[in-house]
Amino acid sequence: MFTNILVGVDGRPSGRDAIALAGSLGDADVRLTLAYVHGSEVAEDVSDSDKLLEQERVACGVEADVLSVVSASPGRGLHEQAEHQGADLLVVGSCSRGAFGRAMLGDDARAALNGAPCAVAIAARGYAEQHTQLKRIGVAYNGSPESALALAGARELAAGTGAGVYALEVVSLPPAAYGGLVAPAIGDYAKELVEEASDRIAQLPDLDGRAVYGLAGEELAAFGDQLDILVVGSRGYGAVRRLVAGSTADYLERHARCSLLVLPRSAAPRT
Repeated sequence: MFTNILVGVDGRPSGRDAIALAGSLGDADVRLTLAYVHGSEVAEDVSDSDKLLEQERVACGVEADVLSVVSASPGRGLHEQAEHQGADLLVVGSCSRGAFGRAMLGDDARAALNGAPCAVAIAARGYAEQHTQLKRIGVAYNGSPESALALAGARELAAGTGAGVYALEVVSLPPAAYGGLVAPAIGDYAKELVEEASDRIAQLPDLDGRAVYGLAGEELAAFGDQLDILVVGSRGYGAVRRLVAGSTADYLERHARCSLLVLPRSAAPRT
C-alpha cells in the first residue's frame, strides 16, 4: 500500500516494533528509511547515531537507508524528514511511558501523529515479537468522508495481504439530546441511532461490520482486541495537507489495543 516509508527508531524495542510494522504495510518495492532524531551536531554524537541505526537495521534484517536527523524534538525532526523525502507513511513505536512520564517527558508517538505531512502508523508494543501477516484489519466508520477514506485504505491494505476487513461504527448522543429528553426517551433515541448505523454498515460490501452505542475512543480501543491493525481517518489542512488527528485518534494513540494507522484526507488510495 505504501511505497516510501520513514521509520523512527531510537534503539529501544518500540523502534523495532515500528520497523516490523513498516514491513507489513509496505509494497514489495518499498523504499524504507530508518531515522534516528537527536539534538546534537557534535561529530561523536552523529557517529553514535549512525552506529545505532546500522545496528537496528542489521538486527531487524531489513534493507533500508539509514539517516541521522538533528532536530530539537523527535516529532519535528520526523515531520521535516518525511516532507523532505516525500514519504507517504511515517511509522513509530508506541510510547511506553506512564501518564506522569508523558506529561514530563513528552509523548513521541503523539508528537509524530499530530501535524505529520503524511499517513502515520503506530506499532503496538511487542509487535516485532508477535506479528505475523495481517489477517484482521479494522476500520472506524461513521459515514463521514474521513471514514470513507479509512475504509478505502483498509480495503487496499487487505487486497495486498488477503486479510479480512471489519468495521465498527460507534454511536453517541449529541449533547443537545440530553436537554430535551427524559431517560426512557434517551434510551429509545440511542437505540434508533444504533439501528440506523447498523443499516448503514450492512450496505457496505465485503466486510463484517457492526454498530454500538458508547464513547468512540473507548469502544474503538476495545475493538482493537480483535484486530491486527485499526485504520482511522483524519482531517488535513494547509498547503501540504498535514494530518490533524482529532480527539478520537489522539485517544487511540494512547489506548488502542492493536497497531494504529491514521490516514489524512489527502491520502487517497491508488486505483
